[in-house]
Amino acid sequence: MMETTGKIVKGVGGLYQVYVEDLGPVNCRAKGILRYNGTRPLVGDDVRLTVIGQNEGNITEILPRRNSLIRPAVANVDQAMIVFAVRDPEPHLNLLDRFLLWMQTEQVPVVICFNKTDKATEEELKRFERIYRGSGATVVFSKANDANSMDGVYQALLGKTTVLAGPSGVGKSTIMNYANPSACAETGELSEKIMRGRNTTRHSTLMYVTKDTYLCDTPGFSSLFLPEMKPEELDLYYPEFADYRDQCRFPDCAHKKEPGCAVKEALEAGRIEPERYESYSVLYDELVSAKKR
Repeated sequence: MMETTGKIVKGVGGLYQVYVEDLGPVNCRAKGILRYNGTRPLVGDDVRLTVIGQNEGNITEILPRRNSLIRPAVANVDQAMIVFAVRDPEPHLNLLDRFLLWMQTEQVPVVICFNKTDKATEEELKRFERIYRGSGATVVFSKANDANSMDGVYQALLGKTTVLAGPSGVGKSTIMNYANPSACAETGELSEKIMRGRNTTRHSTLMYVTKDTYLCDTPGFSSLFLPEMKPEELDLYYPEFADYRDQCRFPDCAHKKEPGCAVKEALEAGRIEPERYESYSVLYDELVSAKKR
């Protein structure tokens, strides 16, 4: 027997696969003490385990979590990378902003990856960069057959546990295959008839990439409910508003139709991107409607 530590990369029906550096995956069960104290192991948990046989062991302790997400259910997330194609399919910026908002409320840094850059003009790429340069997220660009851009994405992943999210058909599996070719992530073929990809991911798991580097794919990513918050809290999650919201005439300004709104003045002056303001406006109205129900 050997005592060691590792990270849970998969969990199904009370069985857990724990990845141990220099040893590889170990199939484990959780010791009864974990069930009795109400602690449920999560994918991403760092754990102590006892290896009792060839690739078999028992989880004896869950080490302190830095954080945990509900969707996907994963612990110790360092960052999230949301992937959208610049075209085929067209990027759904409202969905992107919902994900960005959700991660901001969880205090998880976000990398936005715009993929398939060979399908867009330089001006279109500059537009996406301009829209999100003040959002607090890091923006990267990639295309499947360009080693330099794909290596840039790879560098953004190193040393971190990253939740990978995005709609079907945008190239998430291509990124996973580049990060770890041996994982052989199934790549979905884009339907030319409806221009939407088939979701090829069936389970949320962590994929080991290299030392201290893991990827967690998020299956079924097509819509996101807003996190619970008051409508008047929403502007706190738009960093672009930070320099202006305290200059509004009214302290409870919603930045919609109020006179003397410094945020609207900044928008009209071109200091706030119209796509981001429109996103704020739509999400604000949705929060107001939810509050009335």
